[in-house]
Amino acid sequence: MAWGIRELADLAGVSRRAVRYYNDIGLLAQPERRPNGYKQYDATHLARLLWIKRLTDLGVTVSRIAAMETDAPEQVVQAVDAELAATIETLRRTRTELGRMLRDRTPAELPTGFAPPAAERAMTKADRSFVVVMSRVLGPRQRPAYTDMIATMPPDPAAGQFATLPAHADARTRRDLAGRMAGYVRQIHLRHPALTDLHTDAPLGARFARQALAAAKRELYNPAQRDVMSGVDIVLGRARA
Repeated sequence: MAWGIRELADLAGVSRRAVRYYNDIGLLAQPERRPNGYKQYDATHLARLLWIKRLTDLGVTVSRIAAMETDAPEQVVQAVDAELAATIETLRRTRTELGRMLRDRTPAELPTGFAPPAAERAMTKADRSFVVVMSRVLGPRQRPAYTDMIATMPPDPAAGQFATLPAHADARTRRDLAGRMAGYVRQIHLRHPALTDLHTDAPLGARFARQALAAAKRELYNPAQRDVMSGVDIVLGRARA
């Protein structure tokens, strides 16, 4: 029995493009040609094509199918099974995380477990973005301390004023707010000494950490808010001096 490429593809349940591709890469033997030049496939081609389709339906890649010609088929199948198991586990973790986000109504951009749901929902958009940068900048000592700080420290009484501080706020308002926020930050440093220097142990280096944090402050907060942040650093610097 002989078939043309359209008939063979229909019988195997694949596209003609797939048949041509398997021919081109040598996975399916080239057929003989009829006197009129048309390709002529036989039962051997059909059996081979059905075998290829069976494996691809199971998730075996074309390159692995080709490797079966030289490698033990059992080893290839075992490798594919291990890859699929890893994919399933990744999807399971992803679904668990998505379920947590839906249940707690937490922002999608924050890293898992970096802050409790209540704290995440209370953050402004700028603060959430800043925390995302922090999650990338902090080192192995600072990250757990920062996470614990968010989870255990009571809210800063001045946070609301800082969040709504207009860019044109006068100098006196900025100084007063910086002074009040400095007291809160001082308490953070007392409870979490690792946070006194956010650049230590930075995974990508202290220089990157400083640049990233500076850019985040510059782009996420308005001039008055940045001035308050600088004022907090000045107050704390004087206190340490």
